[in-house]
Amino acid sequence: MSMQIARRGILFVLSSPSGAGKTSIARRLLEVENNTQMSISVTTRPKRPDELEGRDYKFVDQFRFDKIVEQGGFLEHAKVFGHCYGTPRDHVEELLAHEMDVIFDIDWQGAQQLAATSPRDLVTVFVLPPSLKELENRLRRRSQDSDKVVAQRMDQAVNEMSHYKEYDYVIINTALDDSVATAQAILRAERARRKRYLNIDHFVQSLTNGGILR
Repeated sequence: MSMQIARRGILFVLSSPSGAGKTSIARRLLEVENNTQMSISVTTRPKRPDELEGRDYKFVDQFRFDKIVEQGGFLEHAKVFGHCYGTPRDHVEELLAHEMDVIFDIDWQGAQQLAATSPRDLVTVFVLPPSLKELENRLRRRSQDSDKVVAQRMDQAVNEMSHYKEYDYVIINTALDDSVATAQAILRAERARRKRYLNIDHFVQSLTNGGILR
C-alpha cells in the first residue's frame, strides 16, 4: 500500500501598514486554500462593529492579557497603537502538528518574535501599498477610524514599511485578486520544501526498495 507522507504546517505571516491589505489577502487565502486556518490573536483592543469574538480576535482586558504573558502563553505579543496583541502558543502548535498552515495577520514586531521562536516553521510576506496616497484613501474608505487615528496610522506607516527587508517575500497590493494569487503561489511553493516533510527519507527509501512497505 502507499505510504502517507506527513507534513508539518507553516506559520504564514502577512504584515503591512494598516490599510495596505494584509487582512483582505489573509481572508481570501482561507477561502481558496485547504488546510489553512487563521491565527486568532488575543487583544485588548475594543471590538469593532463588524468583528466577531473568536473569529477576528479574542477580546480580553489588560489584566487577563498580562497574566497570559506571565505564563508564557504567547508565541508572540506586541503593543500597537496603545493596544496589546498576542498569539496563543498551545493552539498554534496543535494546528502545525496536524498539517494545518496557520495564517498570521500581524505586524513586524510579532514577525520578529516568531523568527526568534519558530524560524523553521516561518514564512513571512510583507504587503506594500502602491502609494501612500492610495494607503490614505483605503484607510478613509474603511470609515472605522477618526481623522486623528488615520493621521497616526499614516505617520506610523513609514516606520512600518522600513522593515520590509526582514521578510522573505514582498507583495505590492495594487489589485487584490493579483495579490491573493501571489500569496497563494508562495504558500504552495513553501509547502513543497523538503524540510516540511517529517518522514521524507523513509518515503524515498520505500521507493528505492520497490515502492511498497510491507
